[in-house]
Amino acid sequence: MKARLKVRRGAPGEAGGYEHYEVPFEQGQTVLDGLRWIRVHHDPTLAIRFSCINANACKECMIQVDGKTVYACTTRLAEREMTLEPLPNKPLVRDLVTEIAPPDERLSE
Repeated sequence: MKARLKVRRGAPGEAGGYEHYEVPFEQGQTVLDGLRWIRVHHDPTLAIRFSCINANACKECMIQVDGKTVYACTTRLAEREMTLEPLPNKPLVRDLVTEIAPPDERLSE
């Protein structure tokens, strides 16, 4: 069984686009599990953000799945195509990573 992830890729100033991935599917897996599988087995350049996988404790893995804002660590992977995109209301860093820290809390160079 496979899950299909359509993932928005790109960085600011780039045209960007979608890449399609098939990942092994097992009941109970999360979208974060699928993204981590892609990084380990297929494409280590995929940019994702997470600090833990302990059911929404860090809030860093927030993305859009099929147009809804969710946590990748608590959203179940499905045996169908799922569209993954960065948050639309935050500045894009790259791929699924957006700037989540308020401007006054960011490190300056």
